[in-house]
Amino acid sequence: MTTIHDQAMNYVYQQVLQRLLSFFSRAERTALQLMIQRLVVSAGGIERIGEFKVLAIQTGTLDSCYTLALLRAAQLNIASRAPATFQLRVATLRTSATGTVALHNIHKSNAALFLYDDPRVELLMVDDREVQPFDHQAATSEAGVETNRLNLLMVGHRRSWDGSLDLWDDSYLAMGEFYGQIARWDNGVDALISSDTPRQQKHFLDGLRRAAQKADLATLNYNTAGFEMLFTALDDLGSDYFRGFYADQQRAPWRPVGRFEACRRATHLDIHDMLVGKLEERWPLFTEFLGVQCDEMAAHLSDNDYVSPTIAAHVHGLQACYLAGESYESGVAEYLQRAMVMMRRKLVPERICELALSTYGNPATLAERRMQAATEAQKTLGLSEAQLICLLFAPFVDGGAGLEQFLRSCHPGMLVAMPDLHRAMQGYQAPEQVVQWMVDVSGLPVRLIGTLYKMRPVTVEAVNVADDACDDDAMTTGELSAGL
Repeated sequence: MTTIHDQAMNYVYQQVLQRLLSFFSRAERTALQLMIQRLVVSAGGIERIGEFKVLAIQTGTLDSCYTLALLRAAQLNIASRAPATFQLRVATLRTSATGTVALHNIHKSNAALFLYDDPRVELLMVDDREVQPFDHQAATSEAGVETNRLNLLMVGHRRSWDGSLDLWDDSYLAMGEFYGQIARWDNGVDALISSDTPRQQKHFLDGLRRAAQKADLATLNYNTAGFEMLFTALDDLGSDYFRGFYADQQRAPWRPVGRFEACRRATHLDIHDMLVGKLEERWPLFTEFLGVQCDEMAAHLSDNDYVSPTIAAHVHGLQACYLAGESYESGVAEYLQRAMVMMRRKLVPERICELALSTYGNPATLAERRMQAATEAQKTLGLSEAQLICLLFAPFVDGGAGLEQFLRSCHPGMLVAMPDLHRAMQGYQAPEQVVQWMVDVSGLPVRLIGTLYKMRPVTVEAVNVADDACDDDAMTTGELSAGL
C-alpha cells in the first residue's frame, strides 16, 4: 500500500511540476537550473541534498509567493532526477499586517503547489512567539493582537515630537527576532532563502538598525548593505528584542519551550540575481496557477510587507494637519508626490501611476478615503485616530517633555490636569478620570506610559552601510510611511 501510495504521489508531483513549468518563460527555466545548481553546491553535493533543509519566509505577497513557486519547482525537479531532494520549511509570522488576503494567498499557493501533506515540507506559522502548524483559518490570538499593538506604540513613542515617525519600525524587530528563532526551531535549518533585491535587503537592515536603537539594543555596526551577515547581526541583538520596554514584566517565551537549538547553523542563500522578468509578466502564474488575489496598484505602490499605503497616506495627512499647521489634503498630496517619484523610478506602468493618482489624489473622495483609512488603522493596528495623533506628538518620553505642546494643540481642556498627568506617569496616585483619559488617548496602559516617561527620546544615528547601485532607488514606501 505504501509503495502504491508513493508512486501515486510521485505522479501527482510530476504533474504539478510540469504545469508549474508551463507558466515559466525560457529565461525563468534557465534561472531555475542555475538556482538548482546553487542549492546543490550549498548542500555539499547532490549526494547530500536530502539532508539539506532550507527556510522560506512566506508573507502572502506576490514576491514571496513567486519565490515559493521557484523553490517548489527546484525541489520537485531535483526529486525527479535524484534519489532525494532538499527539505523545505515555509514559515509565516502572524502580525497586524497579516490580513485575510495574505492568508488566502499563502493557503492557495500551498494547495496549488501540493505542499500540504508532503513529508519533505514543513508549513509553520508563529503567533505570539508560539510555533504552530500553518492554518489559514485560525485567527491571530488575542494575546498576539495586543502584543503587536503595544509593540508598535512603544517603539513609535520612542522619539521626540519633531522626529520622524516610522510607524512600522516594530515590525523590523519582530521579523528579525522571527528569522533568528524559526531558523533554530526543531533541529534548525541550513539556509534561509531570500529573493530580496539589494535595495530591499539594505532597507530591511536600515529599519532594523533604527528600531534596535529605539529598543535600546546593541548597535549593528556591520559594514554591509546585504544579508550576508544577517544571522550574526540577529544573534548580537539577543533573544528578546523588546526586553527594553517590558523588562519588569512577564513576557511570553518562544514556544514550544525546549524545541529551539542553542546554536544556530543557518546561513543566508541569496537568489535575487536569478529572478528574471517583470511583475506584470507573472500575472498568469499568480492568477491561473497559484490562485492568489492581487491588488495590482498596492503591489506596485508598497515596497514593504509591513506598510499599508492607505494608512501611510493617512498618517502623512494627520501630520500635516496637526504638526505642520497645514491641511490634511496637503499631507496626502506630499505622500502621493513622493510615491509617484518612487514608482516611476521603478518603471511602474503608467496606467498604475494614473490609478494611484486617481485613488489618492481626488479631492472629491478624500474625506471618504480618510474614513476608510481610519477604519483600517483601527482594524489592523488597533489604533483610533486620536491615538495615532498622540503617537505623532510622542508626548510621554523624556519626563513628558512634549506633553504641554500636545495638550495645547489637541486637548486644550486638559491643560489644567497637567500636574495630575505628570503624577500618574511618575507612578503616583492621580484622579481616576485623568488616568482613564490618558489611557484612552494613547492606547497604552499607565505602567507602559510610565516606562516611556523614564526613557530618553532616540535620535536615530546615521546608518553606515556600504553604498551600492541600489541607492538610486532608496526612497521606498517604507520611508514614505510617515514624517519624511
